Amino acid sequence: MTTVRIPEDWPATEEQARTVQDELRARVILDEPGPPPGTGHVTGVDVAYDDERDVVAAAAVVLDALSLEVVAEATAVGRVSFPYVPGLLAFREIPTVLAALAGLPCPPGLVVCDGYGLAHPRRFGLASHLGVLTGLPTIGVAKNPFTFTHADPDTPRGSTSALLAGSEEVGRALRTRDAVKPVFVSVGHRVTLDQACAHTLALTPAYRIPETTRRADALCRKALRKTYSA
Repeated sequence: MTTVRIPEDWPATEEQARTVQDELRARVILDEPGPPPGTGHVTGVDVAYDDERDVVAAAAVVLDALSLEVVAEATAVGRVSFPYVPGLLAFREIPTVLAALAGLPCPPGLVVCDGYGLAHPRRFGLASHLGVLTGLPTIGVAKNPFTFTHADPDTPRGSTSALLAGSEEVGRALRTRDAVKPVFVSVGHRVTLDQACAHTLALTPAYRIPETTRRADALCRKALRKTYSA
């Protein structure tokens, strides 16, 4: 497990954070297809908080994209690096998530975030932020639609409907299990929305939530518990 310090130049105010978002958002790449589903590695990242102690634990779990077997994993623990501000949540997590990714012994391949990419009020959620900083292809798969609207997808697994900000499609509601509540997929960086949905289906053979997220969620919670039991 890696212990993370907040970078000295990390934004300290909402204005500074929004300025960074504006600068980095211009670097998001939307015209690359990304890796084909079922090939290479795919990595889930997730975080767990202890708000009383102001601590965040991050996990990165690498799966073989075809078999979904765990290839490698890493964790990091650090101080929460930014106050809670809606739309700026990535600034609370990014240093620790980057440290977890850096601790992996192999290339992560596609990175799947438990959250948003373009489906974000400023079109720059965690998946986009992480993708730009690392250069890796990234997608966001969220459990709820945030502030955006969508029609209910058809009942069968694989059905989709547009996630809309007005008339703009910022992602898709995707049914990963027959007649089960959809997940909400958005592009982060260097992946198309069609490919992001295809990856999400490949990662959900048995459950609503991608295996990447399920594994990373369990690991970051374990890392947080271990921090105080040592």
